[in-house]
Amino acid sequence: MERSQVKHPEWSINAVIYEINTRQFSKEGTFSAIINRLPHLKKLGVTILWIMPVHPIGKVKRKGTLGSYYSVKDYYAVNPEFGTLREFKQLVDEVHQLDMHIILDWVANHTSRDSHLAKEHPEWFKKDAHGNFIPPVKEWSDVIALDFHNQEVWRYMLNVMEYWVKETDIDGFRCDVAYMVPVEFWNQVREKLEQIKPVFLLAESAYPKLQVKAFDMTYCWTLHEIMNKLVKKKSNARRLKKFVEQEEKKYPSNAYRMLFTSNHDINTWEGSAQERLGNALEVCTVLTYMLPGMPLIYDGQEAGLKKRIRFFEKDPIEWEDSPMKSIYRSLNQLKQQNQVLWNGEKGGMIKRIKTSHNRSIFAFIRQMGNNRIFVITNLGNKRKNISFSGNSHWGDYTDWKTKESVSVTKRFKVSLDEWDYRILITAHPGNLHPE
Repeated sequence: MERSQVKHPEWSINAVIYEINTRQFSKEGTFSAIINRLPHLKKLGVTILWIMPVHPIGKVKRKGTLGSYYSVKDYYAVNPEFGTLREFKQLVDEVHQLDMHIILDWVANHTSRDSHLAKEHPEWFKKDAHGNFIPPVKEWSDVIALDFHNQEVWRYMLNVMEYWVKETDIDGFRCDVAYMVPVEFWNQVREKLEQIKPVFLLAESAYPKLQVKAFDMTYCWTLHEIMNKLVKKKSNARRLKKFVEQEEKKYPSNAYRMLFTSNHDINTWEGSAQERLGNALEVCTVLTYMLPGMPLIYDGQEAGLKKRIRFFEKDPIEWEDSPMKSIYRSLNQLKQQNQVLWNGEKGGMIKRIKTSHNRSIFAFIRQMGNNRIFVITNLGNKRKNISFSGNSHWGDYTDWKTKESVSVTKRFKVSLDEWDYRILITAHPGNLHPE
């Protein structure tokens, strides 16, 4: 795979991203209510906020009572249910005051059926043989597809994206169904926005070509699917080994991949992380931090979110104390402080360690020079006594959980309960066994 030409913003190299569903994030469902919880997110260790679309929602063929965020009526306006443009700008300012960054969810591929563009420029849309607007996917009956064969669509969309960066000072975009829009368009978006400020672009796609010139990060759906299958005994640790090998071959070495146990689509249509992963949730969360990539937290996961949030209705998160909050906080701190876990080429290379019980045990190291993290995971539902082969993992470590000193040599063995893990961090870098 050719090397990416994208220059990642410096502030993204050890970032953790958090998705906010404004409607459900609070009982009020407003930008001001998000501002009130920013200190919580800062303390949690979040560094990038991804705000789901903020535009007015179409009413024609609207789904449910409140409709989909992704049915955009007016790209230059703000949904009055969430607040005003001034209040959104205040949110951006407050995020920046806390030394965090914020990206806006952007829907370039389609609009609502009653959008301003559909009325003013019907020639910009795809149509059937009878001249009727058509949705990009049959089930998306509330939206109609823009026609990117028309260069006027490109010019309009580039200008309005530029407007949001200049007018509100956001730090980039998460781009909805980016794979449905020409790669060359996104390349132009990157070039245009970089003339204003360093930006961060996240593509809802796994298409490697999008990361050559346009996007900092793409979705890692494969890891999500593997984790779901592990719990159902339809996959095993060997599949993770293959996954790591495929990632290295398929994507540019300096590209970011987004790793997650949930997001707005998964939560609503597949089930909450708690529902799908059960006792495996913590170890799966750990993998999203230890494997190369940037971890995502979806709204309320730190509160142990158990329900499927309704997509088209008001269904606020129940903010409760949960062990997941301290887990996320600790993992975020480790991610940001230990360069081995940083994103792209700023982080350490990954090497799998051969173990006994290789269908259920997945172990690996991440290393930069003498700085190393040794991760051991039990991805099965039975306790295992584990031995290791080779010597690349030997050295003196500190156990991340217990803070105890651990010397790893040829005789090193470990017992792990079902869905358990250990993270060992270099104690004395000079004492590591040479490769």
